[in-house]
Amino acid sequence: MALAPIAPAMAHKKFNLDKKYQPQTVRFKGYSAGTIVVDPRNHFLYLQLPGGKARRYGVGVGKAGRAFRGTATIARKAKWPRWTPTQNMIRREPEKYAKFAGGVAGGARNPLGARALYLYRGKRDTMYRIHGTTDPSSIGRSVSNGCIRMINAHVEDLYERVPIGSKVVVL
Repeated sequence: MALAPIAPAMAHKKFNLDKKYQPQTVRFKGYSAGTIVVDPRNHFLYLQLPGGKARRYGVGVGKAGRAFRGTATIARKAKWPRWTPTQNMIRREPEKYAKFAGGVAGGARNPLGARALYLYRGKRDTMYRIHGTTDPSSIGRSVSNGCIRMINAHVEDLYERVPIGSKVVVL
């Protein structure tokens, strides 16, 4: 049996992203170049650059109580990744997620979008990701199951800029 797509295709809907959430270079310091810093309260992700600057992107983040905090390392990266809901997601909302327990193949309707950066602590997968989204209207909001979501084109840009082993700090 083929799985029905979990996320609606958004390509046909017109969406205007607020200018503040567009990628831009801003003044930012305090971290080593190459470090990713996520500010969930303000819905921004910063890629620290040399010279007190950063590339800033708008993000959607986890609902209250579901957000990742602290530090992690990008231990894996994937293009058009496969998505599988976590056991916690299935337990919280079985009517929504149980049917996808076997996973959803990568593609335009997959909730992880075009790219995923997998956050680990040591050798342990935190089950949190920086990933694309099929719902660009979620950028600038606290709506996800805890992951950090970005516009697909923006996560593709970030994906190309950061290597495996990059440090991630979520405030």
